[in-house]
Amino acid sequence: MKEYTSAGLKAKLPKIECFPSQFRDYEITHIIPEFTSLCPKTGLPDFGTITIKYIPDKLCIELKSLKLYIGAYRNLGIFYENSVNQILKDIIKASKPIKAEITGEFNPRGGIKSVVRATYPDKKILPILQ
Repeated sequence: MKEYTSAGLKAKLPKIECFPSQFRDYEITHIIPEFTSLCPKTGLPDFGTITIKYIPDKLCIELKSLKLYIGAYRNLGIFYENSVNQILKDIIKASKPIKAEITGEFNPRGGIKSVVRATYPDKKILPILQ
């Protein structure tokens, strides 16, 4: 199983572009109901909804680039947990938000539904982001 644990984390994904925020102290939520990726162990497709919730500082995420970025996961072998944390890492790197939360709600597979949530800032994940 160990050979699968980091699958997809070094993949070259499209850049998430941003534009200047014109306001302060507000929250943005993007819901992506058609997220797909591949299980790195079985090669079977995984389906789910990704919710990106963030409080911008100086930058907002540009949606066309976000769509292209998320679409790149379609043929990528990556575990649920890795995809949610990688999305968080890339959102932080691109937009430098005040606060961010990524939730992946994945369709049942083998009778098990999984929900994965990663937040920023979180002292536990700060070393991962550097």
